[in-house]
Amino acid sequence: MDRKRLYLINPYNPLVSLVDSKQNRWNRYTVWKPLGLLVIAAMTPRDWEITVFDENVERRDYSALPLPDLVGITAFTSQAERAYTIAAEFRQRGAPVVIGGIHATMCCAEAAERVDSVVTGEAESVWQEVLDDTANARLKPVYNGSRISLDAMPMARHDLLATGYRFGSIQTTRGCPLACGFCSVSAFNGREYRRRPIADVIREFRSIPEHLVLVVDDNFIGTSKAHISRTKDLLRAIIDSNIRKKWIAQATINLGDDEELLSLAARAGCAGVFIGFETTSTAGLKEINKKFNIRKNRDIKNAVRRIHKYGIAIVGSFIIGLDVDKNGVGRNIAAAAHQFGLDTINVVFLTPLPGTPLWDDMSAKNRVVLNRSVGDWRYFTLTFPVARYNHLSWREMIAEKEECFRIFYAGTAILGRVCSCIFHLRNPFPTLFSNLSYRVNTLRLDRRAYEEFDLSPGEMTMQGNAGGSGK
Repeated sequence: MDRKRLYLINPYNPLVSLVDSKQNRWNRYTVWKPLGLLVIAAMTPRDWEITVFDENVERRDYSALPLPDLVGITAFTSQAERAYTIAAEFRQRGAPVVIGGIHATMCCAEAAERVDSVVTGEAESVWQEVLDDTANARLKPVYNGSRISLDAMPMARHDLLATGYRFGSIQTTRGCPLACGFCSVSAFNGREYRRRPIADVIREFRSIPEHLVLVVDDNFIGTSKAHISRTKDLLRAIIDSNIRKKWIAQATINLGDDEELLSLAARAGCAGVFIGFETTSTAGLKEINKKFNIRKNRDIKNAVRRIHKYGIAIVGSFIIGLDVDKNGVGRNIAAAAHQFGLDTINVVFLTPLPGTPLWDDMSAKNRVVLNRSVGDWRYFTLTFPVARYNHLSWREMIAEKEECFRIFYAGTAILGRVCSCIFHLRNPFPTLFSNLSYRVNTLRLDRRAYEEFDLSPGEMTMQGNAGGSGK
């Protein structure tokens, strides 16, 4: 019996594409494996020949490849336009196309017009049905996936994307107990903190070829005592397994509350954490429902100091464009990040993503400007202003971000952070590399993209155009 051919594709976005990662060593630190596709590949029977294409690393001429029996595409909102282009190319040649992921789930009707089948929710729950229906030429228009128990989650096929990456990737939990207004995780994966069996995590950790690993959990440690207890058990298992990999993860600021947790994380190989501080304003945190950051009169500076004490670097994430933000917000973020002692910062624009409470609110008020066609989705990268903001025009938004980066990533500021690492006996190289990457690479890419970005729809603020549609 002939083997069936499956192509799994992660599309690129031309505005943020890093396909020159082989030529630019900095880009290799900003490209992550499409882990969801590798999990789907692991669930596919051996009578399917599987090829995974990550367009963020390498683009292929699909017309020169053998025609597959099925094409599976995943896409965030910013990848949707490219995903539909790929789908059209394969469908024109006669290959059926199925699309899944967050965007297809939240915009199912839109996706259904451009592919043969849409998988909503977590695809693992319906993937075998999709394959069976493909084999019998009875593919359904929509498959509604449900949230799975991670006890049944297979080990991802890391062997299918073995080269071109500086970081491997792994998932140990799904779902986030928080319900931030700008985040689609709660809508897609739910607020229940689902934990993967520790033995499965250890086995997959061992299979990852890269020495550096990204833990893709939306909240690695969780928020409750039970969550943190499980995290400690996982860290002890990593230590006992002697894996000896360095890894980074996303976490909340409560990581700095527990010294035992920090000690275990450091011994288990944690090199850094990505923490969402979001804003320097208490009113802003309430606006986006990120009240967790201000519970118990939290002392952020001391929390950062405790995390640093165990040699763990911190990337702080901030948002520009909240209703409370005015001119000077970029300088305020840079000052706060310096005061907190953060190693690196990532600054994004408030972006209403489909499926989030923020999208519902801004759409109802006619504040989403760039939603005229699927071509506008390319701008939903978090690095472009796409809505009508309360006090800031689009030009002002971009200027605030550039001012923030100009201050925080000044040469003297970078040198100061590196010297601080050395003085406190922390490895200075991760901080140096990440700072130079933002200074040399990210700023250059953003500026080049902004030069071709039409700023005219956002020139007026909400106050300057009350009730205007912006279209």
